[in-house]
Amino acid sequence: MPREIRLYFEGDKSLKPGFDAFLQEIRARAGAARWKVSIIATGGNPERDFSIALRKHPEASNVLLRDSEGRYEPRLSGCLCEKHGWPMAQADAIFWMVQMMESWFHADKDALEKYYGKGFHKSALSANSNVEEIAKADLIEGLKAATKDTTKGKYHKTKHAPDLLRLVRPEVVRKAAPNCDKLFVEVLARVTAMT
Repeated sequence: MPREIRLYFEGDKSLKPGFDAFLQEIRARAGAARWKVSIIATGGNPERDFSIALRKHPEASNVLLRDSEGRYEPRLSGCLCEKHGWPMAQADAIFWMVQMMESWFHADKDALEKYYGKGFHKSALSANSNVEEIAKADLIEGLKAATKDTTKGKYHKTKHAPDLLRLVRPEVVRKAAPNCDKLFVEVLARVTAMT
């Protein structure tokens, strides 16, 4: 059986280098165990690409990473499986950026300050230590308010997110975002279980 992880993330292909860096621990540990790791952008239709992956790569460990777009509910993954006709076992392969990828940036305010430099207003970001509890609108508004006076300008997803994904520290994000931690723990457990 081929040992391969195919991780499909919701987002533009410009984010791929950032996800490659952010998920370096998974890539390194899987590689050391002779697993192939592919990190694949799905654009705005992650479910379509994941459905194709399940058909074309049935022996791979296919993983879907997407924004929850709201509060995390344990039933989210099962509901997605039902909606798309995927086997319920696939629910264990679906992981969430709660409420969206930008919560990970809020988790590592020091990395944001380093990136944006002079004029960055750290105090404009939510102080909630569980970034998954910050509403989607507040995540974006906080980033825009914190960055509006910087030379890079207000936070812009396609301009800034690829660099920020490379800079935020996974160990810091994992402490502040339980579902991010779950992604690392469970994908690495798959590698360990089959090594």
